[in-house]
This record gives sequence, structure tokens and C-alpha cells, in this order.
Amino acid sequence: MALLSIATSIVTLALKFGAYFLTGSVGLLSDALEAFVNLAAGLVALGAITIAEQPADDRHTYGYDKAEYFSSGVEGILILVAAVSIIITATQRFMHPVPVDNIGPGIVVGLLAAAMNFAAANMMLKVAKKHDSITIEADAKHLLTDVWTTAGVLGGLFVIMLAPEWQVIDPLIAIAVAIHIVFTGIELLRRTTHGLMDAALPHDEIRATEKVIRAQLPAAASYHDLRTRKAGARRFIEFHMLVPGAMSVMDSHTLCDRIEEALENELPKVRVTIHVEPAETERPHAPARRTGAPYA
Repeated sequence: MALLSIATSIVTLALKFGAYFLTGSVGLLSDALEAFVNLAAGLVALGAITIAEQPADDRHTYGYDKAEYFSSGVEGILILVAAVSIIITATQRFMHPVPVDNIGPGIVVGLLAAAMNFAAANMMLKVAKKHDSITIEADAKHLLTDVWTTAGVLGGLFVIMLAPEWQVIDPLIAIAVAIHIVFTGIELLRRTTHGLMDAALPHDEIRATEKVIRAQLPAAASYHDLRTRKAGARRFIEFHMLVPGAMSVMDSHTLCDRIEEALENELPKVRVTIHVEPAETERPHAPARRTGAPYA
């Protein structure tokens, strides 16, 4: 999918710069600059996915999944840099207007580029959902953002084609495009920060985790200190399980295996760590969560 993003970005980059040279539209220039960011982001994404897929080793015992967050972070920064460049260029064009030419051919080329980005983004979103990849999702959403910005730019050019006296629309739309993609960049940086800071799993996944644990625990057992985090597509779940002190090591181990298997069936790419404690040592200030499920 990263290769698809790169290939699409190269083609649309050529199309959009071609449309800019045809028309002289600063709006199309802003769109072309964003396509350049797409290409850079696709290259970074390819490198991040390649690193993230490496197996754990002695130096990185939890794997390389967090490499994906560096990719989305770099993409967020590139988007913000592109937005600033667009605003500067559009402001100069606003202060020193230049007539837009060959609008018809420019619109046709822009529509072709937008259609390619739309098709590629939808394919990538499906793959991102299937593999739970923030890198592919970020790249796909960036391509979709590019589609809507292209639509805005082309809409402005269409207005200028019908009413040539409205040349001022071109730099104004470019500035609007820049402001729009700023929010995309900020959102990517926010998600990157949460991932690198080991934010907990989403609330619905935590609720699903608790439901699975309660369903598997015997009546005499309980759990507490549930902690979760996510690294790329990998989920980590750990908690303390309180069992009767008389329960054998074998029975405790079997119970842990059963819970781990149930969680692996509920959530994709999950690694579970369970710390077993005798229930008799439960601390009053750390109440455990109990269940009424029978032990079998």
C-alpha cells in the first residue's frame, strides 16, 4: 500500500504541476505542493512499515511497532510546512495579482489527479482497517484531504472561468486549502504523541477486555491493576489476577492460558501479561474486580 501511495503521488505530482504551469494558478500550486508532501510521506511510510514488521530482538524485545508513529509524526510536520509555504505564496499572489490562463485544461488535469487520489485512498483505508496500521491510515487520509482540497481549488477556477473579474478567488482558496490541511497535520501529530506516550487502548476495547476477563475468571478469583497500551498495531494488556492460595500452579497457568486465548480472539495483535497473586494477600486500598462466573 505504501508503494501504491508513492506511485499515485508521483503521477498526481506531475499532473498538478503541469496544471499549475498551464494556468499559473496559485491555488493549483498549493495543491501541487501538497502532492509533493504526499510523495515524501509515502516514502517515509514505506520505511516505517518495513521497520515495524521486523521481529523482536534482544535490543527491542517488544518489537518495532512504534516505528509507525514516527512516520505519522513526520507526515504531520510535512503537512504543516506545506501549509506555511502555501500561505506565503498565496499572500504574495494576493498582493500582486496575476491573471489565470488556460483554466479549462487545468481543470481537466486537476480532476484526473483527484480521481486517482480518491481511488488510491479508498483502497488504502480498507487495508489500514484490516491491518490496524496508523501509517497506512495516515497516508490514506492525507490523500483524501488532497482530493477535497483539489475540489476546492478547481471550484474556484471554475468561478474565475465564468467571471474573470474574480481573480482574487485564486489566492483566497489557496489560503483556505492551507488552513484546512493544518488541521490534518495537527491531528496526525496528536495521534503520534498519544502513541509514543503509551496512551491506553480506546474505551470500547478496554470494555471488551474487561468483559472477556470477567467471563473467564472463576467465582473465587478476581483481578485488578488492569493496564493497556498500544504500539503501532500491537496491543499490550496486563493485569494482576487474584486466585485462592490453594490453587495449584498448573491450574493457575491453565486459567491464564484460557484468558490469553480469549483476549487474542477478541482483539487483534494483542500481547497479554498476567501476574498471579494469592487472593489472601489482596490489599484493602486496591479493591479487585470480581466475577460470579463458575470455575471450570
